[in-house]
Amino acid sequence: MIVKQAEFIKSGTKIEHLPTDNLPEFMFCGRSNVGKSSFINALLNRKNLAHTSATPGKTQTLNMYLVNKELYFVDVPGYGYAKVNKKMIEEFGIMIDEYLKCRVPLKMVFLLVDFRHDPTEDDILMYNYIKYFNRKVCVICTKRDKVKKSMYVKNLKRIKECLNFDPNDLIIVTSSEEKVGINETLSIIESQL
Repeated sequence: MIVKQAEFIKSGTKIEHLPTDNLPEFMFCGRSNVGKSSFINALLNRKNLAHTSATPGKTQTLNMYLVNKELYFVDVPGYGYAKVNKKMIEEFGIMIDEYLKCRVPLKMVFLLVDFRHDPTEDDILMYNYIKYFNRKVCVICTKRDKVKKSMYVKNLKRIKECLNFDPNDLIIVTSSEEKVGINETLSIIESQL
């Protein structure tokens, strides 16, 4: 898939706030500071369409990006950020729960985990949650450029073990910085259309 055009369309906190055109949707989720916005920007070949921030927890709504006028990327709030208040964490949970459970055009979920570390408890919960709703999932291991080559195999093995990874799911090791795994991810998206 070649991204020729991408634009931010709208934000919402409930299903009824989202587009009603039934175009395929691809959800991107992960803990705060995992590099979600950078990864979306790399996929879209844009610098700052999805807002990156030095402050984790910046995304607080479901953000819809229309790609090639044929599908949406959906950026959801990051989880696991301690400075977000408890009420907001509950609201994020309800919003993501409703989206995963009810959203018909959702084709696949991309769960981003940091390639440098074992998945967090929140990452494991999110992976199981996506599986619970029988959604197709692709695990994206971010920040490969920050890991020594000699650690690639070990880190990938640990991530799979921690997640109790289903071999029917997909996993890609990526770097937004080096544009590694970008074409592979776009091919997966194309295969789901």
